[in-house]
Amino acid sequence: MARYQSEFTEFLTELKSEKPHLEADQQAGRALLWDKEPLSTEDQRRAKAAKLKQRAYVYSND
Repeated sequence: MARYQSEFTEFLTELKSEKPHLEADQQAGRALLWDKEPLSTEDQRRAKAAKLKQRAYVYSND
């Protein structure tokens, strides 16, 4: 007995069979933007020291 597959699932299955490298390209793009090494303690310290304190009411011109 065949199971129901939505049009979207059929589309994705067909797309993945036509372009098998698609998933690897997605993972490479994710690694480029999101999967980064954690900052060293020295880098964390410098980033914390470089932050400016926000004023209590940011919309004030004073």
